[in-house]
Order: sequence, then C-alpha cells, then structure tokens
Amino acid sequence: MTRSYRIERTPKRPELKGDWSGPIWQAANTVVVDSFRPEGSGHRPRTEAKLLYDDEAIYGIFRVQDRYVRCVQAAYQAYVSKDSCVEFFIEPMRDRGYLNFEMNCGGNLLLYYITDHRRTPTGFQEYVSLPWEDGRQVPIYHSLPRIVEPEITGLVEWVLEFVVPFSLLEKWVGDLGERPGAIWRGNFFKCGDETSHPHWASWATVDELNFHLPRCFAPISFAR
Repeated sequence: MTRSYRIERTPKRPELKGDWSGPIWQAANTVVVDSFRPEGSGHRPRTEAKLLYDDEAIYGIFRVQDRYVRCVQAAYQAYVSKDSCVEFFIEPMRDRGYLNFEMNCGGNLLLYYITDHRRTPTGFQEYVSLPWEDGRQVPIYHSLPRIVEPEITGLVEWVLEFVVPFSLLEKWVGDLGERPGAIWRGNFFKCGDETSHPHWASWATVDELNFHLPRCFAPISFAR
C-alpha cells in the first residue's frame, strides 16, 4: 500500500505544549506508525503523528501509547534510538539528501544531514552531524522527564512536539522553493533499541531493518 500525507497550513503557530487534541492540532491530518519489523519483540505501541506548516516552519507532534519506556540518552547527538524514541525524516528534494530528526521521549535530539545513506563503521558514507547551533533551532516539548530510569513497564501515554524551521532546512538542502502545492518525501518512525522489548515501526513500510532507506520514503505534500 502506497501512503501519502498532506501537511495542512495553519494560521496560528502551535504553542508547543503537547496539546494533541487542541483546536490548532485538530486541523491536522493524522498518520499511524504501524508497520512493524518482524525482528522486534511483541510490543506494538500505538504511535500517531501530525504535521502543520506556515511560512516559517513545519510543526510536528507525536502521541504514543506505550509500555517498557526507557530514556537515558541525555546529550545532544546521543544515540536516542536506543531509548523509547520517535523519528521524522524529511527529504525536501530528490538528490539533495535528507535530515533525520530523532527524538527520545525525554526530548533529546539526534540530527544529521545525510547525502549518502550507505552504512559505514562510523555512520554513513556521506553525512554531517549538525552542530548545536543548528540543533538548538529545533525546540522540543516532551511530556515525560528527560531521564526515565528504571524503565516504566506499565501503560503510559507520552507526547512529543517539535518545530523544524525552513531556514534550517535551507541551510543544508538549499532553496526550497514555494511550499504550497510542493511534494516532498519522508517517513515517521517509532523504536526502542535498548528497551526490554525492542521494536521498530514505520509509517511507510521499510523493506529491511533500516530506517535510512530513501527508496522507501513516501510523498509528503503541502496544502495550498
């Protein structure tokens, strides 16, 4: 099944308070991150996401109904995918690379600009680990504490909200052109590599255990 997503334009910037059901976010379309890799455990957290945009930025929010929640990666550019984590990958233009916004439930961010996703012992064939001066431009709201240890084994719902300025994308990708009517590509993910119940889920299905597969990205369009 081919998936696609339309980002609605918002007249008012979300308040970055994690208000999933609030009036601003009610206008957004919802995706469900429900394509689980078979290599994972039986844990299948329900993960939903929404996006909005205006002239300045893309706004995103995730809501996760989870268990076995752990969060110990507390530094910028730490390997947050080891924790209970959600991710948003966006490729504005073909052949200009993509950015991966990986955020654990404590609001810690890993952010790369990747132009050649082939794996190497130290990361990827061609990529840049964005400096803190760039990472600080991505504000993140998180409903859980920055550190969650020991692991929460019972049911817990958590929300993470974030902002991606277009100026940050343009710094790395170049001129983005007009947004209304544009079609980009990307994907949404949920994982927890080093929780007691590892799992790997995507919105657009990946054909191997690897989120970094631009060939599997799906269309993300901007409403006019």
